[in-house]
Amino acid sequence: MKKVLLFLFFIMSFVSAFAHHPDSVFVKGYTTGKNDNKNGLHIAYSFDGKNWISIGNEFSFLRSDYGRWGSSKKMYDPVLVKNSSTEWACYFFTEAEHKVVGVATTSDLVLWKPQDYFLYEEVKKKFPAINKALSNATVVYKQPWSFVQALINHTDLEAYRNMQYSVTAQSFAEKNPSLKPVNVSLNVHMDRKKTISDKLVGVFFEDLNYAADGGLYAELIQNRDFEYSSKDRREWNSTTNWINKNGKLIIETAQPVSKNNPHYAVLQSGDEIVNNGFDGIAVTAGEKYDLSLFARSVNKGSLSVVLTDSNGNKISNEITIAANAANWKQYKAVLIANTSFKHARLSVTAKKNETAVDLISLFPQKTFKNRKNGLRADLAQAIADIKPRFMRFPGGCLAHGNGLDNIYQWKNSIGKLEERKPDFNLWGYHQTMGLGYYEYFQFCEDIGAEPLPVLAAGVPCQNSSHHHQTGIAGQQGGIPLNEMDAYIQDILDLIEWANADKSTTWGKLRAAAGHPAPFNLKYIGIGNEDLISEVFKERFAMIYKAIKAKYPDMIVIGTVGPFYEGSDYSFGWDFASAMGVPMVDEHYYVPPAWLINNQDYYDKYDRTKPKVYLGEYAAHVRGRPNNMETALAEALYLCSVERNGDVVEMTSYAPLLAKEGHTQWNPDMIYFNNSELKPTPGYEVQKMFGNNAGEEYIESSVTVDHGNADVQKRIATSIVKDVKTGDLIIKLVNLLPVEATVDFKDLQLGNYQIEKTVLQGNPDDKNSKPVVTKEAVQNNKLLLPKYSFTVLRIKMK
Repeated sequence: MKKVLLFLFFIMSFVSAFAHHPDSVFVKGYTTGKNDNKNGLHIAYSFDGKNWISIGNEFSFLRSDYGRWGSSKKMYDPVLVKNSSTEWACYFFTEAEHKVVGVATTSDLVLWKPQDYFLYEEVKKKFPAINKALSNATVVYKQPWSFVQALINHTDLEAYRNMQYSVTAQSFAEKNPSLKPVNVSLNVHMDRKKTISDKLVGVFFEDLNYAADGGLYAELIQNRDFEYSSKDRREWNSTTNWINKNGKLIIETAQPVSKNNPHYAVLQSGDEIVNNGFDGIAVTAGEKYDLSLFARSVNKGSLSVVLTDSNGNKISNEITIAANAANWKQYKAVLIANTSFKHARLSVTAKKNETAVDLISLFPQKTFKNRKNGLRADLAQAIADIKPRFMRFPGGCLAHGNGLDNIYQWKNSIGKLEERKPDFNLWGYHQTMGLGYYEYFQFCEDIGAEPLPVLAAGVPCQNSSHHHQTGIAGQQGGIPLNEMDAYIQDILDLIEWANADKSTTWGKLRAAAGHPAPFNLKYIGIGNEDLISEVFKERFAMIYKAIKAKYPDMIVIGTVGPFYEGSDYSFGWDFASAMGVPMVDEHYYVPPAWLINNQDYYDKYDRTKPKVYLGEYAAHVRGRPNNMETALAEALYLCSVERNGDVVEMTSYAPLLAKEGHTQWNPDMIYFNNSELKPTPGYEVQKMFGNNAGEEYIESSVTVDHGNADVQKRIATSIVKDVKTGDLIIKLVNLLPVEATVDFKDLQLGNYQIEKTVLQGNPDDKNSKPVVTKEAVQNNKLLLPKYSFTVLRIKMK
């Protein structure tokens, strides 16, 4: 008993001692070098200046933004300096060699302004105060205890949120083993409604994971123009994916078809070159394939072209081309497969005399909508089946590129194929530009989606590997200001190309490509996940003002960084609001529990500020699968987004496509290989929302007969009205490990014709498909299976 009392006395004494903190303590910043110097800035405090206590167990208050993606973003020798009574600064080296200095400022050590970078040689000459700070290994400041307490509170909150967001479907079920089926009361208030966006669900296409060449773009020949190079991938060159059975393939550049495609192959008599496409060429017996190639031969050469199997056996008709022109000429023919084969090859043989060849192309005739230079039919149809209201393209990070030289240039992607200028892909492969702006706009028109092109805001990706450009140390850099007028004119030319009469300079080019009528472009994105630096803001403002001056009705969509919080998000919103940007693009990839616990995220948004385009989002779990757990979390969150459809105008899951064996990013919505598609549960959720959209949101009240808030959060509803059909659409998500019975209090559902769609499966299921039935609702009650998403489409009288 005495030991217990002594222990309690000790505890009370300990609490009492720390209940009366001193008025001030010592504070310093430091780093540890752990995690290969990627942990960033830590902060510690001391009562005596000798013994130090780390705040938040070495919590990272600031990390370096400098470098190529996450692995290169390192911080060395940070020095925390108090510049004034209201501003702190952190100076740090971004490399072990101390070549580049990073600078970040803050008022509270929590929210930091976007970072700037300088060459150390420049710092020593122009910024003596920074240089002096860097020479001090550790700077100690005396601060009020309340300042330190605020930092402790912040790290405690972050720790709690991380714990909250780490809950998975499995851990929730294990924590609640005795959970019984729940009852839900749903009151629908038909007289309380509001207008919401009619473009809420769209798609975002980025040429990532071989989504374009080898994917949506139906071209079957890889490296058709002999333009692969080490810029695409270190081991690649002009002959990559071509085999000359007689030896080395000769590549020349002296007399190209186009200056934009300088390389071509020269075949000697008897040379046979073979191309196996993208992991083989999948052909179907009886189907026709359009062949085209450019050739020239001073001595009237002859070519033979045929499809073969992997052993060289012919599996199509053989075409003979009399390449009898001394100058480049395009030849066309049709190959017909006589057997189905997944790994066919294209064989081109020089039968006589030396012959130069280029842009060797093979397309299935059955492309989407049977368009020439078209899209792979099944992939395009799967996208169309979502019924997207818009499509964002061509990126993503691809749009602003890996360094200034790799910023996507839309003008390089239009016109004749031989005149389009290919480029290396930020994601580590090659862009032929065969799938270019004309094809993107045409596809949008074919599926009834608004085109939403995204262009760089005069800066490349902040994760670029190309540093120190234009005299600015740092990977973001920026187009030189004396070149910005030309860049802005390119953007204005795009709008003219898309919207102007065919009599205009750029409208004429669109018409010549096969589309005399305007595309009626309404939206344009400027920037993607950019650092909201001074370099960015200056260039964005120039672009935005120029667009609004010439095209005042154009809806420009800005950017607020890659996260749902932090410096770029906060300062990006401030900047966009001050500029009067009509809409901003938000991105976040988060755990399912984040989506579950933030269903009120947009409830709190200021309706007087810019509208929101949720341009990239997805639920991520360990291993990055796209399964029922992630899909249902997204469905649950989309119900809350639909409720806030007056402030959220658009949403698009990301990424859209991924080719098996060539996937740089997971999860994705649709996986595919050359002959089959593998839609995910996430795809089914997008499709169910896209096919069951409405223009009016109907308020409802939901009551779950369980006192646990975590149980209540896993039931979500949304009710909208399709104004065109008059249908009432009720969406119901059950992310619980037990069934839920919904009692409809105000609607007598037995009086109506109802179509019910149910997507159901265990959390780790990756192949769940929705089941559609037409049935009456008995006793005005509906059973929601565990782990399910249900849509009721009601034909109202």
